[in-house]
Amino acid sequence: MKTCILLLIIGVSTFPIQICSAQTEIKTPIIKDTLYANDTKNVALFFPNPIRQGITGSENFVFTFNREKEQHLGLLQAKPGNDSNLLVISNNGSIFSYIVRYKKQLNKLNYFFALSNSIGNEKPLVSNSIKSVTAKDSIDNRTYYYQKFCSYLLNINQRIGRIKKRNEGIILSVDNIVFDKEELYYVIQIKNTSRLDYDINFLKLSVETRQKGKKKSLQRLYKNPIYTQNTPFKIAANTKIKFVYVVPKFSISNNRRVILELKEQNGERNIDLKISHKYINNPN
Repeated sequence: MKTCILLLIIGVSTFPIQICSAQTEIKTPIIKDTLYANDTKNVALFFPNPIRQGITGSENFVFTFNREKEQHLGLLQAKPGNDSNLLVISNNGSIFSYIVRYKKQLNKLNYFFALSNSIGNEKPLVSNSIKSVTAKDSIDNRTYYYQKFCSYLLNINQRIGRIKKRNEGIILSVDNIVFDKEELYYVIQIKNTSRLDYDINFLKLSVETRQKGKKKSLQRLYKNPIYTQNTPFKIAANTKIKFVYVVPKFSISNNRRVILELKEQNGERNIDLKISHKYINNPN
């Protein structure tokens, strides 16, 4: 009889301990690949290779790094808002991708990443059995990269400023200018709020120089795109289209500006959108 009572006491005493252990596991879920930041502290991110490109998917998150001298360090800040994402590309092509979230109280201010944290590499791996790469293969690989990166830019909600102009219900805007490798990516949007379809005659990008002297004149040097994505020929009534122009990188002085010319075919709803040098020289 004493033995039975002792076994019963042991069984009752151990059972609550098991329940508490299970409850503890439920209350502390681990969220992987999420970085936390706020607007009062800098969160330092250290990567195994110097940073070449860093882009956030929302304006309430800001990621800064040294664009003039390659460094392993990047700084992340956030304002209250919805979760977003951070894409970082190192100078060796390694790609790092994380969810970023606002948090008022931060438990961690420094993150150190290893090469094993990379989700991939922008450069395709070449097998040892391949002895040479033809010029055609190189072009195809570059075009493939343009397609992927332009698709990414079209899907994120990132802006460089309010660059827009309208004429008779047609709104031309530059939502974003991004520098990557040796190119500038112009994310352009045309919105037709009128009841009449808009047929595009041409869309040209040029650098305008103001000539000094008594007879002031303007001279334009056109920049031909090396790649375009989603370029429209027509914008139907009450619709909008976003697309990307890729041009070789360049910078301009404060007496120059970029002009985006939109001309309508068989119509006069033409727009010349002027872009200041500060946007060209300080892209995302």
